[in-house]
Amino acid sequence: MRVELLGLPVDILTRRETLGRALAAMRGRTRCQHVALNVAKLVQARRDPELDRDVRESDIVGIDGAGIALALRLLGEGRVERVAGIDLFQDLVGLCAAEGLRPYLLGARPEVVGETAQVLARRHPGLVLAGWHDGYFRPDEEEAVCRAIAESRADCLFIALPTPAKERFMARHRDRLGVPFVMGVGGSFDVIAGRVRRAPRLVQAAGLEWFYRLAQEPRRLAARYLRTNAAFAVLLAGALLRRLAHGRPVLRRADHRG
Repeated sequence: MRVELLGLPVDILTRRETLGRALAAMRGRTRCQHVALNVAKLVQARRDPELDRDVRESDIVGIDGAGIALALRLLGEGRVERVAGIDLFQDLVGLCAAEGLRPYLLGARPEVVGETAQVLARRHPGLVLAGWHDGYFRPDEEEAVCRAIAESRADCLFIALPTPAKERFMARHRDRLGVPFVMGVGGSFDVIAGRVRRAPRLVQAAGLEWFYRLAQEPRRLAARYLRTNAAFAVLLAGALLRRLAHGRPVLRRADHRG
C-alpha cells in the first residue's frame, strides 16, 4: 500500500515483501525501481521538483530512515517496519548468489567499488557480478557507462551515488539499461568496503544511526543534519496538529505513477 507522508509517497512494505517484489522482477525481467526514503531525502524533495518527480515515479519507495517510520506511526499508520537500504542491498546480493542472478555495482571511488566487489565475493561464494564501475565519470562518459551496464545483461543494478544524482541517473536511464531491478544504495559501498563504520545494532534499533554517523563526520554532516532534521520536525508537528484537530489519521492513499 502506498500512502502520502508529508507531501511525498511511501510504500508500506516489510523487508520480506520488498525482497519478494525485487526477486519477482529479476526472475521475470520486468522493470522495478526502488528508492529508499529517509528524512533528508523527503525534505530535499519538497524543495526540488525533479527529485520529487523521481521519487513519485519509482516502483517502490521504501521506509529507509527511522524518522520516516516514526512519522508513519505517529500519523496513524500503526506499526511499520523500517527497511534500511544497506540491509536490503546485502539481502539482495545474498539472493543473487543463491539464485544465480548477476548484480552490477555502480558508484563510489574506484578503489571502494573494487573492494566492495571483493568483499561481496568472499561473503557469497558462487556470486557472479555482471560488472562494476566507479561513480567518478564525467557527463560525456555517461553514455559509455550505460552501454557497459546494458551489455552486461545484469539482473540488478545498485547505484552508490549521492542524492539526487542517483535518482536522476535512474530516471534518465532505467528504461534503456535493460536491468530489471534498479536501486540506489547511497554510501553502502563505503560501509561494505570497511571505509565507514556502521552503527551497532542497538543504536540502529533505537533509531539513532544518524547520530552515530554524525559523531564520525561532524564537520561534514552537522549543518546538513541540523537543517533537515529541523525542517522535518516542523513538518511533522504541523501534521500532528492537523490530526489532533480533525480527530482522525491524516495519511491518505497515494496515486502510484511508477
